[in-house]
Amino acid sequence: MSKQEPIMAVMDCPVATHDVVVDAIRTMRAHLGMEIGYLSEFVGDDLVFRAVDAPGLEHLAEPGDTRSRSETYCNHIVSGDLPQMMADTLDYPIAAALPITRSLPIRAHISVPIERIDGSIYGMFCCVSPHPNTTLNDRDLATMRSFARLVQAEVQRALEQDALRKTALETIHAVVEQQSFKIVYQPILSLATGALTGVEALCRFGAEPYRPPNIRFEEAGRVGLSEMLEICVMEPALLALEQLPAGVYLSLNASPQTVCTGLLAKVFAERSTKHLVLEVTEHVRTADWSKLEHEIQILRDMGVKVAIDDAGSGYSGLQQMVRLHPDIIKLDRSLVSGIDSDAGLRALCSAMVYFASETGAALVAEGIERDEEAQVLRDLGVERGQGYLLGRPVPIEDIVATFCTDHAP
Repeated sequence: MSKQEPIMAVMDCPVATHDVVVDAIRTMRAHLGMEIGYLSEFVGDDLVFRAVDAPGLEHLAEPGDTRSRSETYCNHIVSGDLPQMMADTLDYPIAAALPITRSLPIRAHISVPIERIDGSIYGMFCCVSPHPNTTLNDRDLATMRSFARLVQAEVQRALEQDALRKTALETIHAVVEQQSFKIVYQPILSLATGALTGVEALCRFGAEPYRPPNIRFEEAGRVGLSEMLEICVMEPALLALEQLPAGVYLSLNASPQTVCTGLLAKVFAERSTKHLVLEVTEHVRTADWSKLEHEIQILRDMGVKVAIDDAGSGYSGLQQMVRLHPDIIKLDRSLVSGIDSDAGLRALCSAMVYFASETGAALVAEGIERDEEAQVLRDLGVERGQGYLLGRPVPIEDIVATFCTDHAP
């Protein structure tokens, strides 16, 4: 590693990888003309290096290295027995007596404590040199403290985010382990006859703190557990297949990421898939189209029909509809709400009706809440609808008790 092209080394740690932390260490080390700069964390009685900038001297301090705090200056600086800035450590008896002063060696030293949001000490923001530096002055210390405040803000922010992540992990795992959710079903009706054609399985979570289903799934996604949670709630939802009237389909939601795991074929393997529809949801770009198409084809070969959910919102839309050749297209509620008074929405809906007709897909309008919306959709040729006007999500037993139809999808 050349001194002309220094590389900042960081521990695999959320705090250490923040650009502000990295830049602050490098900038202060260069400004002071010192050879080593680092951010450390106090872990019990130890000091752990989280980020280090020491071009050419990496062997002296690397991310993840641990030292006993009793071997360093840290405890003495925090207690006030040593100053935060020492132009020559040999001028201070406590520092001079510590073996580390000569073993590294350390002659110039400037270090500022970094606090957590509760006021406890997280660690130290520090620059050191094996040579005395008599040019160090109060202005340098003030500058060091200013940069330390920037680092402290990033540390506090990262610690808060890490705490939230840990809470989310614990919550999602608890949801899965304790099955703290219930499945309800919303009817999908023929707009022409009012007959029941299908039901969509929806999840309602009971875990505290309460989160709406979309927020809970997003939370699971942020901690890498969305696929596990989707499959967990999908399995009990499949029980409705045994209770639905003949010819009525069950619709389940899955993200492209969950489809790409290849696990759905195993989940559906012991079920009758004749009246099973998979709604592929997408609010982010699909990372691997070839994998998604491959897994969709496996499910189709099992008899599962495919629906595109939320068509017209986010990234869902033309590319997904063209590439996946859906059996059902579900119009997002943003294209339905107020369609009776919005010519633009009516034009978009007409285009979707034409697309569905040309590709042989059925069209379902979501989020219908008013009679006027239902009438316009009916006039435009939309076959099926879903929304509070037609029926709220309820237990499957209520669906069975309310509807009886021989109309197949």
